[in-house]
Amino acid sequence: MSEGHVITKKRFIAGAVCPACSEPDKLMMWSEDAVPHRECVACGYSDTLNEQGLSVPKELGTRVNTSALKVPDAKVQAVQFFPNPKLKKKPDEQH
Repeated sequence: MSEGHVITKKRFIAGAVCPACSEPDKLMMWSEDAVPHRECVACGYSDTLNEQGLSVPKELGTRVNTSALKVPDAKVQAVQFFPNPKLKKKPDEQH
């Protein structure tokens, strides 16, 4: 270990639920240079937390690197508009 590089002891967080596999009591937390990290021992999920305690993604999600396909909402329907035949334009009058 280099001088100034501080790692705290890994500890389990009671009652914490893994955001990936939803297993309770499987998350370990530790800090490296005052940056909190967490890892699930059940599925291997790991991430870093910001100052507010929110997860910082390792890579921003895009349509290219996101493997899950979105399932269309069953309540949403496509709407197609048709012109109203009763609203025909009058032919231009010539003066």
